[in-house]
Amino acid sequence: MPAKIAVGVLGATGAVGQKFVKLLENHPWFELTEVAASDRSAGKPYKEATNWRQYSPIPNSIADKLVKPCEPNLECRVVFSGLDSSVAGEVEEQFARAGYIVVTNSKNHRMDEDVPLLIPEVNPEHLGMIETQRKQRDWKGAIVTNPNCATIGLVMPLAPIHRSFGATRLIVTTMQALSGAGYPGPSAIDLLGNVIPYIGGEEDKLETEPQKLLGKLEAGRFHPAEIRISSHTNRVFVEDGHLECVSIELAKKASPQEIAEVLSNFTSLPQELKLPSAPARPIIVSDERERPQPRFDRDAGAAMSAVVGRIRTCPVFDIRFVVLSHNTIRGAAGAAILNAELMKARGYLD
Repeated sequence: MPAKIAVGVLGATGAVGQKFVKLLENHPWFELTEVAASDRSAGKPYKEATNWRQYSPIPNSIADKLVKPCEPNLECRVVFSGLDSSVAGEVEEQFARAGYIVVTNSKNHRMDEDVPLLIPEVNPEHLGMIETQRKQRDWKGAIVTNPNCATIGLVMPLAPIHRSFGATRLIVTTMQALSGAGYPGPSAIDLLGNVIPYIGGEEDKLETEPQKLLGKLEAGRFHPAEIRISSHTNRVFVEDGHLECVSIELAKKASPQEIAEVLSNFTSLPQELKLPSAPARPIIVSDERERPQPRFDRDAGAAMSAVVGRIRTCPVFDIRFVVLSHNTIRGAAGAAILNAELMKARGYLD
């Protein structure tokens, strides 16, 4: 078998970094060879530097590996970034300038004019911006981003609906899990028996990122889709899994049955290429009245599928539904790993 590609994780001790470490264990294409974090963690064995919060133990291959500083002298070609946005922007640019492929979950470069914002099932052609990015910035590396966790849950079903019927306006209301705030996140006393109707920066991401994702790449420029979005974001007392209620105005009218058929039949390039992290069914449609629910449905498709239910007509717009996605896997670390798998399949990691 071909040798695995050596990869590293930046911000490896944090919540998203830990998820990267866990998901990369026994990956068929990538071998985690480097873990990097802040100066206070550097020089310590990983098992001592991290407050491990995953349900299964730290992988044996990583437990005693020394944590290194987030500096571009790591012995790998690709780095996955789970860095906090307060430091991610500059650090990721340093790595790209030094020739590394940076696949990041951080928000800093998502809306840059020359950086792909990628969901492999939705806009794989946007990887074509990498060559423009390299020319404009005069570096041999690259930065590729995945969207906000709630944006991914919204755009997974929105993309096939928009392509089939045209979406003109939509309203989305989210009920976002605690894990989306990182660890330790809000205190239990703040959320027990309560809902917090504000998550800093989330509404702007939900209202802007979908336009870039659903837009076109032409002549080295992104041309955003013209969809008006209004969002409401709420933090709820759920461990994992973002639930979103969506109402959409369509350019071409469609029945709930037609919407369900389009979503159920949706597959894309990752499924054709059989990428290791790609679910066989990226969208699962449930016809049960009270589903999806985070407790029962967030792990669908190895936590990489979006589950859509309650598809029905909308008395204000045209169609409405509920969508659930796993926010730390499909919405974060798993999304970035799938992005890297697509890049490998398309020759960008050669």
